[in-house]
Amino acid sequence: MIGTRPKYGGTLKNERGRRHIVVCGHITYESVSHFLKDFLHEDREDVDVEVVFLHRKEPDLELEGLLKRHYTTVEFFQGTMMNAVDLERVKVHEADACLVLANKYCQDPDAEDAANIMRVISIKNYSDDIRVIIQLMQYHNKAYLLNIPSWDWKQGDDVICLAELKLGFIAQSCLAPGFSTMMANLFAMRSFKTSPDTQAWQNDYLQGTGCEMYTETLSPSFTGMTFPQASELCFTKLKLLLLAIEIKGGEEGNDSKISINPRGAKILANTQGFFIAQSADEVKRAWFYCKACHDDIKDETLIKKCKCKNLTAQTRTKIGDLDDGHHPAPTFTPPELPKRVHVRGISSGDITRDREDINLINRNRRSNVSMTGSNQMLNSTKQVNKVKPNVNRQPPDNLISPSTYNRPTSRGSGSGAQSQNGVTLQAGIADDQSKDFDFEKTEMKYDSTGMFHWSPAKSLEECILDRNQAAMTVLNGHVVVCLFADPDSPLIGLRNLVMPLRASNFHYHELKHVVIVGSVEYIRREWKMLQNLPKISVLNGSPLSRADLRAVNVNLCDMCCILSAKVPSNDDPTLADKEAILASLNIKAMTFDDTIGVLSQRGSEQDNLTPVGSPIVLQRRGSVYGANVPMITELVNDSNVQFLDQDDDDDPDTELYLTQPFACGTAFAVSVLDSLMSTTYFNQNALTLIRSLITGGATPELELILAEGAGLRGGYSTPESLSNRDRCRVGQISLYDGPLAQFGEAGKYGDLFVAALKSYGMLCIGLYRFRDTSSSCDASSKRYVITNPPDDFSLLPTDQVFVLMQFDPGLEYKPATVRGPSGGGRNQNSQAAGVGGGGSNKDDNS
Repeated sequence: MIGTRPKYGGTLKNERGRRHIVVCGHITYESVSHFLKDFLHEDREDVDVEVVFLHRKEPDLELEGLLKRHYTTVEFFQGTMMNAVDLERVKVHEADACLVLANKYCQDPDAEDAANIMRVISIKNYSDDIRVIIQLMQYHNKAYLLNIPSWDWKQGDDVICLAELKLGFIAQSCLAPGFSTMMANLFAMRSFKTSPDTQAWQNDYLQGTGCEMYTETLSPSFTGMTFPQASELCFTKLKLLLLAIEIKGGEEGNDSKISINPRGAKILANTQGFFIAQSADEVKRAWFYCKACHDDIKDETLIKKCKCKNLTAQTRTKIGDLDDGHHPAPTFTPPELPKRVHVRGISSGDITRDREDINLINRNRRSNVSMTGSNQMLNSTKQVNKVKPNVNRQPPDNLISPSTYNRPTSRGSGSGAQSQNGVTLQAGIADDQSKDFDFEKTEMKYDSTGMFHWSPAKSLEECILDRNQAAMTVLNGHVVVCLFADPDSPLIGLRNLVMPLRASNFHYHELKHVVIVGSVEYIRREWKMLQNLPKISVLNGSPLSRADLRAVNVNLCDMCCILSAKVPSNDDPTLADKEAILASLNIKAMTFDDTIGVLSQRGSEQDNLTPVGSPIVLQRRGSVYGANVPMITELVNDSNVQFLDQDDDDDPDTELYLTQPFACGTAFAVSVLDSLMSTTYFNQNALTLIRSLITGGATPELELILAEGAGLRGGYSTPESLSNRDRCRVGQISLYDGPLAQFGEAGKYGDLFVAALKSYGMLCIGLYRFRDTSSSCDASSKRYVITNPPDDFSLLPTDQVFVLMQFDPGLEYKPATVRGPSGGGRNQNSQAAGVGGGGSNKDDNS
């Protein structure tokens, strides 16, 4: 009788009353070991959760060994999610959550998604209020989940769409090279231990990999502060980086949204803060901090729970479960904010401009926008207006960034770009002088949610360039997408790559042109999803053809992304990345003649930054060697990262995040998204925050529109939709010149952090530094990522800084503003984040 009993049968006995989660889907040694390593990491607090795996097949020997090693926290049952009897055995109705893992290396992603969605339907059918977190391969399959009646993201149900996040990470790396590495390290649980054997640059990098994202309630001492004041206090006093806060919306306060670096937002009682720190214990300082007791403490480790008794009644009622009352009511009174709206020389341009200011201040109160700025405009910083872009100062070759101002980047786009730069809506309001907008006079430039730039649909034929046309077009500062795909390859969802680059918190003239090099037959299948996004060109060619790469000026691009839609073969998974690796090595081996693209644009007479009528000549030297072309390669198989850099000495068994190409931000593998499952389970808001940063601001409302399958819908500009543009974005600024250049000369990171926050509202989150800081001619031009360095960290003039920068409405009125050479900062100008807010800049269209 004992022999006939199934080894993995039986029923879950939860004697100790512990919480448990059920994990199903793709259960193998690889997927389970990755999952458990992150889920059971020591840096997480209170992981008293039992993990129950349910799978049709018995575990193989390797997996069985792993389960035995974790026998106190892990159980395995044989069965299927489609059978209610098996769901009963693992007590799904009592589980804390159900997690569904996908097979990232499957032959048919749509079939894999369909199978997993069926599992969710079965789970929800059995217990409709259970929380479900599912991994999906393809973005378009998200729509089917929305059809499940009991699917509710407000109750904690969530989708981790691998295609959406992977391409979103790569897109943000086009705007701030290295950002994908920084974010991937933030949501993976890793312990950082330096050793004397590692090189200096590796120690700096490793210190950053130990940082994770945590949430904690801010103590009553923060109540009444503005976000920048709170962020400065956290950084200087508590040694924590405060990235975002949760802002409660609605009458009952049950609908909340996460605001990343909101300008001017006041912190209310019991606000949740989102922090970057080394461990959960460090973050508790934000809750323990008490102005009365801790104001003079210099050592942040001494900030512990204090014995203050005079807690305000409001705090005690809301946080009733805490013992021995806590903090006094705050005595902090924030300085009065400067008045925003002021009268200038009255001209139609100024009226128009001020109307937009007022519209942006009277912000919309829609609660379903997940990421937005706060209710006040940034007071354009006076001193920045005095900064004249220093166009004569020429940094070293490898530091010069491309210009990203308006220029003809494809046939006929020159005039179009100029006509679209002004804000036609405001001209309409100025004529109309009434609250009812005259829709005849406005054109649709943004999608219906106001989160992305939109243009009327173009046919694929209009956007195809041949090699000669591409060579004739002055492509510079663009994004080249090298795409390997067969005509029948599964769709990867290119829209997820292009949409973050078309977020509405960029001005039209700042959008980088995207040039896709690949098979037109494949792109035709994706085109329906891309046809409403502006500034896209397609070259029907091969990413391995050097002639095609020269035609699209790959040496002048801001980023070259190498992607593959081909299905990995079952025979040898290590060959899955052969095309991507060949393309990467091919570009690195190319040389280009030392041409300098000279672009000139006359300063408009109203522009108070330049002498009247003087041409501004902006020079951008392209990379002479292909090895210096900024590149990011997507890998399917982690171990193939060893073939990307011929000069690295990485051991083939090194973990992906420790390898040089990953540390430098030139490689990205989908496996780094595995740890998002645990992150989402422990902290649902973390995924919302990551998604907001990565997708450029996709909202639940937009998801429903895209689920229809007709693509982005255009919308008329209204004050509500325009106010959605006022939200943070990722950027990279140079310390070589520009307003923060003084810190490059042996400054400290802490001083830079405070100055950037106070003067420009920019939140510094890390550095991008040359790996070799020596000046010898054979020094490597590779940079590596340093996440949230300590405040006494010394800066170098060649460093670039990752920042979350504010939207600047002033730029729209200066299409002629030229970006000064900014030491390789890919999308920053020497006017940083604020020129053009003041002065008498007239709107061309008014």
